Amino acid sequence: MPRGKYTNHKGRNRRFTNPEELEEERRKEEQKKRWRQQRGESSSEESEEEAAGDKQKGSEESESEEESSDDGVEAKAKGVSNLIEIENPNRVQKKTKKVTQLNTTDLEGKPQLSRREREEIEKQRAQAHYQKLHAEGKTEQARADLARLAIIKQQREEAKKRREEEQKQKEQAAQEKAAQVKKALGKK
Repeated sequence: MPRGKYTNHKGRNRRFTNPEELEEERRKEEQKKRWRQQRGESSSEESEEEAAGDKQKGSEESESEEESSDDGVEAKAKGVSNLIEIENPNRVQKKTKKVTQLNTTDLEGKPQLSRREREEIEKQRAQAHYQKLHAEGKTEQARADLARLAIIKQQREEAKKRREEEQKQKEQAAQEKAAQVKKALGKK
């Protein structure tokens, strides 16, 4: 016993069933089923359990019979749900599928992307589309850039003409000065 004021009561009263008890319960159930079958009082639940037992044994014939009988039978309603008709469009009834009925083409199709992945792909597509339109000059920013570029080209051409004129004026001024110097020196 622990010496503290707190004690743990977990696991004190655990009881495990013996394998012999389990085996005996199973035998009693089988006897009850046989007795009911002899009297002809087997219920649908028992026949389903028997079919499940046959499947475990590996009988393929019983599987084909089971499948054909399950197709037309609806699930047994629980509680008062069979008395009240529910037409809720949001209510989804779970339908169990067998492994043979699963459609593997749905799984092999497009992989399901997460929201972030979809947004990233969409963002990249939008950016590529914008770059294409920008290169063609169809966006507002491209038009503004082209207008700015045209103004800059015009300013550069004007500056080039001014520089050429100034260069010509300097050369002309230098020639006039040289001519004046020669004239002053009297060489000509």
